[in-house]
Amino acid sequence: MILNEKQLPLRAWRGLAASVAALLVWDVLVTVLYLNATTHFEAIDIQFTLFGTVIALFVGFMVNAAYGRWWEARTLWGQVVNSSRSLARQALVLLDEDVPGARPGLAAQVVRNQVAYVHVLRTALRGQPLPEEAGTFLGPDRLAHVERATNRQTAVLLDTDRLLSEAHRRGMVGELSRLELEAALVALTDAQGGLERIKNTPLPVQYRFLPRFFSRLFCVILPFAVVEDLGWLTPLGSGLVGLMFLLAVQIGDQLANPFADGVYDVPMTTISRTVEIDLTQMLGDEPPRPVEPVAEVLY
Repeated sequence: MILNEKQLPLRAWRGLAASVAALLVWDVLVTVLYLNATTHFEAIDIQFTLFGTVIALFVGFMVNAAYGRWWEARTLWGQVVNSSRSLARQALVLLDEDVPGARPGLAAQVVRNQVAYVHVLRTALRGQPLPEEAGTFLGPDRLAHVERATNRQTAVLLDTDRLLSEAHRRGMVGELSRLELEAALVALTDAQGGLERIKNTPLPVQYRFLPRFFSRLFCVILPFAVVEDLGWLTPLGSGLVGLMFLLAVQIGDQLANPFADGVYDVPMTTISRTVEIDLTQMLGDEPPRPVEPVAEVLY
């Protein structure tokens, strides 16, 4: 996620440099051919304003759909953060380790499991291997069980639920409090399901192909439509309008996958570290340092 708005134009140009260069070359070529007496051709009489408006609607649908995916992903991660804090707080307060038969450290392990969970969820959404934090907070035995699972983040939640069930059997938590802890796990499962749905369901191909195709087609025919009025200024006028369409399409492409581990995705590393800091402090341990921006970008 870009923090400094000054970085956006520079990064946008990097992705559009080749397309803009080709567009300018094409605009200059059309202008020269039209204004040259030996190759003069008639300007194309089309309603390019109406044509451009229709294409803008296509692009607008694409950008809105892509941003909706990005914002839903960010909202679901907010739910993960809130539910993680609630689960940790409830575990440390409601699990009584002073009753006979209680297992010392069980509540702390529930909290450590949750720290591992957010990091495992982050790497799973990005298609990366298990993070180092998984081994640090789960321990060798739990880590081995998680590694064998197909859905590793669900395996961590299952282990947490088993810990809570053990606490209930040992009399460390009452029935009502156990239900409250279960509600936090259900909220985490719901948020995880939403995130996995976004990950596994790409933006429909119509939303991606049609705006891209028609925007490029519009850039190709636009200089033919305006060269009679603009003359030698055609590359400037046509190029600026084409650039706006290309930028809009690029924005949609960049926002469509909020888990791409790029500069435009949801800053899951930062969010996971925030949860780790909060829960580690609840345990009374020394928290890690917050994630620092890299070149004005949070990952």
